[in-house]
Amino acid sequence: MDTATDLGRLIGPLRRAVLLRTRRAEDLPDLPEAQIELLRVLSEAGPLGPGDVASRLRVASSTVSNLVRAMTASGLVERRPSSTDLRTVTLVASPHALDLLDRYDAVSTQELRRALAALTPDGRRAIEEALPALRELQHVLDGPTT
Repeated sequence: MDTATDLGRLIGPLRRAVLLRTRRAEDLPDLPEAQIELLRVLSEAGPLGPGDVASRLRVASSTVSNLVRAMTASGLVERRPSSTDLRTVTLVASPHALDLLDRYDAVSTQELRRALAALTPDGRRAIEEALPALRELQHVLDGPTT
């Protein structure tokens, strides 16, 4: 197997393992990763229109609509009239959602620190040294396709 195949097969299960460990550590609600990412976008950018959220998440508008419908019903996202165009809405993360996101982030960091501490020094060092290359890989993947 090559590096691309190995990395591709590792990323999803690794992220799910971190999320599962995070939920179990603090008995956090079972928010799907897509909802957490939507909350992260709203937390970082503030109120956004659904199209802007879709662009930032790199998903279809219909995906955002489905996420927002579920998240509005559970009190995580609020729809508000746009301040510039009353025919459109902006999406805002609720205070409860922002609190949950802060808890997820804090616990996730704590659990990753514990897991990293359980590795050998060489394993920790390898991960630390790989971080810049992983950021560069993300930048390349976020850029235009060729």
